[in-house]
Amino acid sequence: MALYSAAASVLAGLQRREGALKTLVYKSRFQNVKQLYALVSETLRYSLVLDSIMAGAALLKAEKKLPPHLAKVLVYDLLFGKGLKCGGRWKVLVLKHRARLQAELARLKVRRKVSCNEDLLAPTDGMIQAPQVPRYVRVNTLKTCKDDVVDYFKRQGYSYLGRAVRMEELSSLSGKQFLLDPHLPELLVFPPQTDFHENRLYVAGHIILQDKASCLPAFLLSPPSEAHVIDACAAPGNKTSHVAAIMKNKGQIFAFDLDPNRLATMSTMLVQAGVSCCELANQDFLTIDPSDPKYNNVTYILLDPSCSGSGMVNRLPAEESAPSSERLRALAGFQRKALSHALRFPALQRLAYSTCSVQQEENEDVVWDVLQEHGTAFRLVNVLPSWPHRGLATFPGAECCLRACPTATLTNGFFVAVLERQQECNSQVSSSSLLAEVDGGAERSQDGEGRGPLAARKKRRKKSQCVK
Repeated sequence: MALYSAAASVLAGLQRREGALKTLVYKSRFQNVKQLYALVSETLRYSLVLDSIMAGAALLKAEKKLPPHLAKVLVYDLLFGKGLKCGGRWKVLVLKHRARLQAELARLKVRRKVSCNEDLLAPTDGMIQAPQVPRYVRVNTLKTCKDDVVDYFKRQGYSYLGRAVRMEELSSLSGKQFLLDPHLPELLVFPPQTDFHENRLYVAGHIILQDKASCLPAFLLSPPSEAHVIDACAAPGNKTSHVAAIMKNKGQIFAFDLDPNRLATMSTMLVQAGVSCCELANQDFLTIDPSDPKYNNVTYILLDPSCSGSGMVNRLPAEESAPSSERLRALAGFQRKALSHALRFPALQRLAYSTCSVQQEENEDVVWDVLQEHGTAFRLVNVLPSWPHRGLATFPGAECCLRACPTATLTNGFFVAVLERQQECNSQVSSSSLLAEVDGGAERSQDGEGRGPLAARKKRRKKSQCVK
């Protein structure tokens, strides 16, 4: 019963606009956050369908004491979920009307001329369709390897089709087929709605259920092992565990989050994933002093700040996908502060900034404003040139940024920008002849043969040593 009561409370909080879905789920203090989030998300997806079925069955008229939000959650699990496994006296009340509810579902399918439940989500009478994106499964290389996971699924009856070459292949998956993603080497792709929440690999932390777009920030940041990394707004921890896997659990990750409930959940998740190189802190990243000696060696930062979540079209109710202008201004103000603050860490070399928003105000505008604030100290990196969806052309170089959306990239809506510190080419060189030599060609190669004055000076030293 606790699960259904918690889900009903989250739905009520969303209706009263008390916060975003994730915020309300974590505030609920329900122990299994992922289970609660999944139930609320799916109930929201079917919300208008459930309203129609409950009205047709006159459920709330017959059971006047049954709270409407609780009724919606119970009816979802009865008709579209895994069946009512708990619920106490409220479960008994709903089960009394099972035959009538199932009949209303059947009539609704006949009226809309569809045969399966998913087809009821097609847009009709103002209903917003939830875009179908594949189920992405990231192999947790801290506990296993891609080949072992592929072999496991093959033994479970799945058909492995190899590495995808084109994005179109991802959208044509059906049944028990799966592919290796064309961009991320540890990401497996299954048909939409494939459920692995009770799979033994997921329970053991060997696989992480994470949207492809959400895997991009850590993949593009790509810190080497032994690096010192800050994850500035870390909870719930999927990106943190991805960074740890890329670093092979070496080096040091400093992970910050202001919400103690989210951080507690993250701590459990990291243990399950086998992460041992991470230090968690219940602290606002903006209060961290960049000059603190503790962070002298931080060269990489992952910054995924709070955002409107407008790109999460599969999970959020329709009214949350269009944030108000006031909320956008407040969010963008915080995002600018966080990005500017991150760039003040003295040893920083590379930063990945990301949001699960499709709003220009939270993405290109934030990046451009902060780049201008810091002058020529940092530059945008042109990452994944083959990626089909680029940043909006709002400033010179915005095409270096990545965007994601269901139609173009078969993911949730997302934005990623990678910034690198500019290298000072001539601060340590005083010889005019050496500068002339560099200008004459030592820097024209970008493939490692010539890398500026320091490379030229080392080459000259090496040559003189050979002469001796």
